[in-house]
Amino acid sequence: MGHGAPGTVPEPGPGTGDREHAGLTADRDQDGTAVLDDLRAAIGRYVVLPSEEALTAVTLWVAASHIQPALQHAPRLAVVGPTKGCGKSRVLDVLHETVSRPMMTVNTSPAVVFRVIGEDPPTLLVDEADTIFGPKAGDKEDLRGLLNAGHQRNRPAWRISGPEHKATAFPTFAMAALAGIGDLPDTIMDRAVVLRVQKRKPGEHIAPFRSRYSVPELNALRDRLTAWLAPLRSTAEGLVPQMPVEDRAADTWEPLVIVADLAGGHWPSRARAACLAMTRNEVVQDEQTTLKTRLLRDIRRVFEQQGDTEALRSHDLLAALIQDAEAPWAEYGTKGLNAYHLANLLRDFGIGPANHRFENGRQAKAYTRNQFLDAWARYCPDTVPPAPAAAAAAAASETLVARRAQGKPPTHPTGTLPIGPPGGPAGPRPTR
Repeated sequence: MGHGAPGTVPEPGPGTGDREHAGLTADRDQDGTAVLDDLRAAIGRYVVLPSEEALTAVTLWVAASHIQPALQHAPRLAVVGPTKGCGKSRVLDVLHETVSRPMMTVNTSPAVVFRVIGEDPPTLLVDEADTIFGPKAGDKEDLRGLLNAGHQRNRPAWRISGPEHKATAFPTFAMAALAGIGDLPDTIMDRAVVLRVQKRKPGEHIAPFRSRYSVPELNALRDRLTAWLAPLRSTAEGLVPQMPVEDRAADTWEPLVIVADLAGGHWPSRARAACLAMTRNEVVQDEQTTLKTRLLRDIRRVFEQQGDTEALRSHDLLAALIQDAEAPWAEYGTKGLNAYHLANLLRDFGIGPANHRFENGRQAKAYTRNQFLDAWARYCPDTVPPAPAAAAAAAASETLVARRAQGKPPTHPTGTLPIGPPGGPAGPRPTR
């Protein structure tokens, strides 16, 4: 892999000396470069990651977990994919056998997690993390708070604890890997090294993960990491490496760069190149996310202008979007927003065009209003008016109150009451 253009990657910072001058032995298990090389090769055999830089980042993140007590920040590793079957859980399988003191938090009580985090915390591995932060997370508020606060040392969570009901400070500082479908909240993503995994292409092959031989191999690498890094914790604590990024990105990537500097060889420049590439990629992703949110808002406006009709033909929706002179859609791509672009931008929200029969009996590819209700509620809630049925019910209620205030008997409602959630079923109308 490339190390970036000359001058774009800073030289290794303090503490990156010649390993011979540091008095390290030539034994392979104590050679940081060899340990990281072997770990990187092993991870690459079991998972397909989006880039060489991503593979480097995961390798360094695993190694950094072995010097957690020396770190000031505990970077999150966000393993996100658009659908099931992208290999997110397999990444956690590999991490479980290589990180320091792994702790899977699936179905784990937040109270347990609070009590096991101490001066030498476990490495938290959270599968199905999207269920923790979703609208139905409910009783997982404590775990969400822990994961948000634990990125930085000395951010305890206070709880009333014990038979005497005393206020008790629980440490939250711990490295955590979180795997889930779709992006996690900004509070997590901003503090994370982000892996955007995809389903494997037909030509991409990985080694089968079998406990009988995969676990011993990975555990041996874990033990080599411990043997190499445990004696270097005090050294790592004093390092202040030169970083190619600033602010929170520097906080997140500093532990990984520290490990690379301790290893020496090609790892310091490789780590900084990965840092630059992956943080730049997230800047692009943020811009794309902002664009998608803008699209949802503009589609909401188009439906409003059409009287919140049940469905809009794809052609009509595109025409309305492009006609907005203040929107970016007329200049999107090379010739403006088209049907393919529109479907691609909406895919991550679970929204797509389908055949729809309109009142005139004609069928056409269309987007139904009900498809957007969930996305509008999540990503632009300030633009979501009541669904038509709910609005009608609210209007009827206001009329009833007014009649009672005037001493008039209420009139009986006409027609039938709607059945099901406001706005109808949350999906496209089936073709008749």
